[in-house]
Amino acid sequence: MGSVYTEKVIHLAPEACTKDAPYQTAIVTLDGGGRVTGRIVGERVAIGDCVVEAGERDGVQFFRRLSS
Repeated sequence: MGSVYTEKVIHLAPEACTKDAPYQTAIVTLDGGGRVTGRIVGERVAIGDCVVEAGERDGVQFFRRLSS
C-alpha cells in the first residue's frame, strides 16, 4: 500500500505499449519506505491518493486506487 507521489497519463506510448494507450503511470511512495514507478489500472488517480498493489506483469508493478 502507498500513496501517489506524482502521476502522468501517457497518450503517445512506445511501440510495445501502443495498444494500451492512453494509460496512467505513477510514482508511488510505499508505506514501508521507498518509491516505485508503476502503472495504474482502473480508475485514474491523483497526487495524494491511496493505492494498493494490483499485480505485476513483465516486471512492471500495477496499482489501483484504494476505494474509500
